[in-house]
Amino acid sequence: MTLYKNKYRAESTRLKDWNYSQNGYYYITICTEDKIKYLGKIVENQLEFSKMGLIVKEYWQNIPEYYPCVKLDEFIIMPDHMHGIIKISHKNYIAFNDNRKNMILPQIINQFKRACTIKIRKKYKLFAWQRNYHDHIIRNEIGLNRIREYIKNNPNNYEQM
Repeated sequence: MTLYKNKYRAESTRLKDWNYSQNGYYYITICTEDKIKYLGKIVENQLEFSKMGLIVKEYWQNIPEYYPCVKLDEFIIMPDHMHGIIKISHKNYIAFNDNRKNMILPQIINQFKRACTIKIRKKYKLFAWQRNYHDHIIRNEIGLNRIREYIKNNPNNYEQM
């Protein structure tokens, strides 16, 4: 942790030399604040969505409408977190474009979290995401398939967490 304006703040978990706008697959995990089970409950190894969970699902599935360079892959919503794979695919992406002020992945996640929070708080008052999110750059087909399986099996392993 570092000091900023005399307050401690968490360091970024982003990979320093990576442009999060470039083509590729990204594995994302987003948690609710304090791991509160806002999004539903696991019943027989499947999520029974709460009304808040349904809003999160709808907003996640709508991401490609706002970001045409994005395709959603496997995802799952759990009671207190969600996992998803996002594929960024610019048709004419130039690898040396290194404008970090306009990185797409952080924009996507921040806008998604913000939109969900506004909609849910209007209806149900209490809701918050954890401050940050976890990302993992998927570098090959083996890793992609391993993460897809992990996401699919997440409800089976939830009680063990």
